[in-house]
Amino acid sequence: MNNIYFITKNKSSLFKKANTKSEKLKEVIFGEKFIKLKQIKDLYYGYTQDDKYYGYIRKRHLDNIQLKQNYIVNNGKAYLFKRNNAQSKTKKYLYLNSKIYISKIGAKFSMVGDLWIKNTDIKLIKKIKKINFLKKIKIFTNVKYVWGGNTIDGIDCSGLVQELMKNNFFKCPRDSKDQEKFFKKKINLKQIKKGDLLFWKGHVAISINKKECIHAFGPRKKVVKMKISNVIAELEKKSLKLSSIKRPLFK
Repeated sequence: MNNIYFITKNKSSLFKKANTKSEKLKEVIFGEKFIKLKQIKDLYYGYTQDDKYYGYIRKRHLDNIQLKQNYIVNNGKAYLFKRNNAQSKTKKYLYLNSKIYISKIGAKFSMVGDLWIKNTDIKLIKKIKKINFLKKIKIFTNVKYVWGGNTIDGIDCSGLVQELMKNNFFKCPRDSKDQEKFFKKKINLKQIKKGDLLFWKGHVAISINKKECIHAFGPRKKVVKMKISNVIAELEKKSLKLSSIKRPLFK
């Protein structure tokens, strides 16, 4: 039996328990793989293939038909069109990092399934260069904070790190505690530079230079840019001390 499934909705929630009213752990994006271990009523229990994250997901959001994937969505929200022109826009859309199959390339639009997508909203997977994982940070600025969120309609601190890295095909765990363990190179505050990750218990921020960072910050209810010293001070008031600073190193 084929237990490898693909997400066929633009996003689907992964739940902690076999109940869609239980805690939402993360969101899984269109085209991502889910490994089914068992079925409980209208839910599947298993894990997401890329980050081995276990939970329950709605059965109706999955399909085990093998999907070809040659492009990813390279914009926060990419709308789909009935025809290859801007006047035929639908209400359907895909989120950043959705994995899709483009069957026909046009001058300005390309075909995905029986619909069309703007060429400016997609990126050929084979041409992805693992250089700067912060390249898409601007599209998340001021996005609302949502626990377990992974899209520009709502994201949390570790989801932000994961989606930015996913856009460059960098492997990254979903939760901040696992991200802190995953990235090995420790540095001190004086050595900090763009792209370093600052960790507290239950929180992570990304440095954008020596003095500033960006993070999905619960108290501010959105993704914000702040001075690193201010974040440290604000979290210390909540008895949360900076536990480490890690520098992601990629091959």
